[in-house]
Amino acid sequence: MWMLLAFGSAVFAGLTAILAKCGIRTTDSTVATAVRTIIVLAFSWVMVFITGSQGQIAGIEPVPLLFLILSGLSTGASWLCYFKALQVGDINKVVAVDKSSVVLTILLAWIFLGEGVTLPRAIGALLIGAGTFLMLEKKPGGAAGGRKKSWLFYAAGSAVFASLTSILGKAGITGVESNLGTAIRTGVVLVMAWAMVFITGKAREVSRIPQKELGFIALSGVCTGASWLCYYRALQEGPASVVAPIDKLSILVTAAFSYIVFHEKLTKKSGAGLAAIVWGTLIMLAG
Repeated sequence: MWMLLAFGSAVFAGLTAILAKCGIRTTDSTVATAVRTIIVLAFSWVMVFITGSQGQIAGIEPVPLLFLILSGLSTGASWLCYFKALQVGDINKVVAVDKSSVVLTILLAWIFLGEGVTLPRAIGALLIGAGTFLMLEKKPGGAAGGRKKSWLFYAAGSAVFASLTSILGKAGITGVESNLGTAIRTGVVLVMAWAMVFITGKAREVSRIPQKELGFIALSGVCTGASWLCYYRALQEGPASVVAPIDKLSILVTAAFSYIVFHEKLTKKSGAGLAAIVWGTLIMLAG
């Protein structure tokens, strides 16, 4: 069951990137992140009450609660970097860098969670790293080809914080119902995102979001909520070093829809990179 949930997380995560890109054509990425987090938080708490886990709040131990908060802070940082990268970069390249976080996740899971690194996982990690490098080829006239290079910095930051999120999230949901854990961490993300909006002086831009873009932002929030609920339920029942790679298969969904919606075509080199990432992920599942 945890493997099916991990695949569900991948599908919703892939749709999230496409919908979010549609919602930040003119809207500031930080403002969009704060708005969509409201949707995710509402979605998360609805699931808490549906599952009846709200009564467990008082019983959460201090240490798991601390890890949930830290995981929320890492998630907030990852989101802010990710959606900024999406706004200024090509979606396929941004997602490829973000998905490379699985390599760091495996390393951190080995160091802090004691999850073994088998030969298939090591080979898979190398393929993912190589595939990411291939997908970073320069594209003349594109966002990655000289017009704006800051996307790589933000995408790399997103990957690092995403890795920390997986490890801290795994530690934080020990003994905590997964839906409740997701709702608590989302609350932390909400506070962090809106704090960034006010700190950067962008509060007035909230009322200026075009209605169409607001709709896409809201839909991306719903997909994120669904992805999270699947992902952290899978983390609770399965190993982080396997759940994380499955979740990264969302790049296939993103690649398909980026071609349909944004007409972003993969060259032979970037196509080979995508294939390497997918094969690396599948090899990991065998380990």
